[in-house]
Amino acid sequence: MLELAGIIILGILAQWVAWKLKIPAILPLILIGLLVGPIASEFISPDGSKWIEPVWNGTKGLFPGDGLFYFVSLAISIILFEGGLTLKRSEIKNVGQVITKLITLGSAITFFGAGILAHLLFNLSWDIAFLFSGLIIVTGPTVITPILRNIPLKKDVSAVLKWEGILIDPIGALVAVLVFEFISVEGDSGFTITALIEFGKIVLFGTTFGFTFAHALAFAINRNFIPHYLLNVVSLSTVLLVFVESEVFAHESGLLAVVVMGMVLGNAKLDNIKELLYFKESLSVLLISILFILLAANINYEDLLLLITWKSAMLFAAVVFVIRPIGVFLCTLGSPLKINEKVFISWVGPRGIVAAGIASLFGSKLISQGVAGAEYITPLVFMIVLGTVLLNATTARPFAKLVGVFLKRSEGVLIVGASLFSRLIGKYLEDNGRHVVLIDSNQANIQLAQDMGLEAMNVDIYSDILHDNIELSDVGFLMALTGSGDINNYVIEKFSEQFGESGTYRLVHRDEILDPNNSPKEGLFSHTDDYISLTEVARKYPKIHEIELKDRAHYEELIEITTHDEDIIPLLVKDKHGVLEIISSYNKNVGKIEKGFKLVYLGKPFNLKPHKETL
Repeated sequence: MLELAGIIILGILAQWVAWKLKIPAILPLILIGLLVGPIASEFISPDGSKWIEPVWNGTKGLFPGDGLFYFVSLAISIILFEGGLTLKRSEIKNVGQVITKLITLGSAITFFGAGILAHLLFNLSWDIAFLFSGLIIVTGPTVITPILRNIPLKKDVSAVLKWEGILIDPIGALVAVLVFEFISVEGDSGFTITALIEFGKIVLFGTTFGFTFAHALAFAINRNFIPHYLLNVVSLSTVLLVFVESEVFAHESGLLAVVVMGMVLGNAKLDNIKELLYFKESLSVLLISILFILLAANINYEDLLLLITWKSAMLFAAVVFVIRPIGVFLCTLGSPLKINEKVFISWVGPRGIVAAGIASLFGSKLISQGVAGAEYITPLVFMIVLGTVLLNATTARPFAKLVGVFLKRSEGVLIVGASLFSRLIGKYLEDNGRHVVLIDSNQANIQLAQDMGLEAMNVDIYSDILHDNIELSDVGFLMALTGSGDINNYVIEKFSEQFGESGTYRLVHRDEILDPNNSPKEGLFSHTDDYISLTEVARKYPKIHEIELKDRAHYEELIEITTHDEDIIPLLVKDKHGVLEIISSYNKNVGKIEKGFKLVYLGKPFNLKPHKETL
């Protein structure tokens, strides 16, 4: 009881430390696991016993016999299901061909390159060498996300790394499962018809069970066959059922089944998908915390000694500094990514929970079967996992600055509120080269924004989901455009530090309009226009215009007209190079105004001559 409680307490403590220090949680989790496991037994415990012993002589410990293997398998199935839930077809399409190549060609390069090196350096059999290389294909999203969350990058770069991590997890797991199946079925005799049949069974039953049960669960949820208070636990039990049933029909097909199930459910039209995601995310955090400590504690001191050799250092260096860059540069040929962006993507490739979990699972099984070289699987994979996490967690930010992908000024725009005028403003900014994201709790507004080609998310601003979204890392402008003054003020107070480094703005409200001397410094556009007036003007004239300026006097003349004409609302000033400056109600005297600059406004066209208007 004490050990089990200690694992949970230490795991959550490690998660908190990781959040506080802004590092991947996997790093303190593995270090704690090593401390209470092989390090404690060798250097601290007087009797040489581990503080936490997952398995002891196969019969004692927290998980006697095969109990640890079963727990690891079930836990990884839940984690992979949660990852599958986050995969949206629309987002995958936007990532482009780079991701497709990375998870196919890139995986093949890692698989064969690392396998050949492991065979040559450690004299491992080809089967064991390729099992190792299959396990390190994955770049876990649970590790990449906290690294990228604190680095402002271009959307394309962060999206490539994020989606590679999510999509490649099940691929790496499947490759490792297939190699393990070849070893289990035929020992050292290599690829045979029997192994090919097993491969076919894994794919057939994994995809069939995942697809079928996903649609069945979606049907039950949409028809309200499941009461709300049982939704999460029924979904969890269904995931476990799919995993176990698939395993019964085809050994090692369960992981594929739950990933397919997660992907199908994630793209189904479910009203409660967010609630399901939140529950599975919390559960995944708990399971990851427990798993890493258990798996690291299960390593023996003798296993660690296997790594104290120049061969381990050479293998690690080759995987990180040779194989990964070769794969990235070959997969990004012909892409719009710049050289420095490719270099950064090559640098960031940490391995995560799937690699460590399956390595511990398969390594222990093969050792019990007496397979030669199996004792190298777990320590070698843990070396790659811990080494890449430590390297990327400590150097990603300075390396981003070194190669020039670190955004010195974040130019992305986060618009809170997706009403008609917000969508018009967002569309204009998007058309002028800005990364724009709209958020709203109204799904109808989100759908209308997406129909316009805008990036929009159905988000409750009182939740913490925005803090964890790495695709907002390039956002530097925050605009609160909702109809509630209280919400707008809350947005400014909560998110200005994270998303408003370049500018934080909100609409003025009615009380401020009635008081000419109460003009907030973060007020938007004008001191006479609030949500109601913007909504009305957008309804009557749903178009944003540009009018060329002659000089500052001309600009001030137009601004004066807008204060008396309720159907014209000034928004931005656009210079000769297309750089946009937001007009604030606090200070209408923007920077320099020259001939060729343009006033961007919403409403009816100015009827002035001889100034020519550009639409």
